[in-house]
Amino acid sequence: MKRLLKEPLFHFLLLGAVLFAVSRLVGDSRRGAQGAIVITTAQVESLRAGFARTWQRPPTAGELDGLIQDRVREEVYCREAIALGLDKDDAVIRRRLRQKMEFVSEDVAAEVEPTEADLRAYLKAHPESFRVDARLTFRHVYLDPGRHRGTLAADAARILSRLNAEGGSADLIRFGDRFLLDHVFDEIPAGVVAKQFGDAFAASLANLAPGRWQGPVESGYGAHLVFLAARVEGRAPSFEEVRDAVRVEWTHAKRLEANESFYASLLKNYTVTVEPPVTPGSKP
Repeated sequence: MKRLLKEPLFHFLLLGAVLFAVSRLVGDSRRGAQGAIVITTAQVESLRAGFARTWQRPPTAGELDGLIQDRVREEVYCREAIALGLDKDDAVIRRRLRQKMEFVSEDVAAEVEPTEADLRAYLKAHPESFRVDARLTFRHVYLDPGRHRGTLAADAARILSRLNAEGGSADLIRFGDRFLLDHVFDEIPAGVVAKQFGDAFAASLANLAPGRWQGPVESGYGAHLVFLAARVEGRAPSFEEVRDAVRVEWTHAKRLEANESFYASLLKNYTVTVEPPVTPGSKP
């Protein structure tokens, strides 16, 4: 008997018997609803279209029948798993079910078409989201702090003097140290400059006078000598310029609002109790 208990096949058969017994305990009332499986014409067409997208051709009759039988198998397994409670406490399934419920409310919001008044009001309420960023055209020479220990200020002053003698067309290869990014930037948005060099560097460029070499200007990489050729200031765009972008943001905001409203209406059906966490040293 002890040897039998150690056999993997015995464990498998025992598990099968337990699952079968639990399945029987679910009850005929639930089984009645589970017994009818209908694969609709729309579902068949969806299977056909999915196959065509993947294989760039329509499925044969045999292939389509295989897809349908696989869909039936999936439905059977899903219903039986739910009947056995196998969907409980499964993080992946719970997350997917939550997403599907959120999609329900978002789909309702997506059907609402904004008026021009709605879009203009949204732009007025969120002007910074659509502001046209300032654009900068500049050249720079990089000074690696690791290669100029104790002499950075003096080296920067010496190179700056030579650069200003040559002006904006100075040959940058003869100055400074190697740098991972480009040395010349044309009409680059200030936000992109901030992402690449850091906020402090971008803010410093906003205050530089165009037309001469200046610095050193600090960045997350080190020090830079900068020639600002041109700066086009940021501005508030007209409604016509950003209408499509405003519509996208308005739709997104309405979807979030619908989601929150839907959740709030569902939450009213529940009483929520959150037990306090067990603190270290306390008894559970």
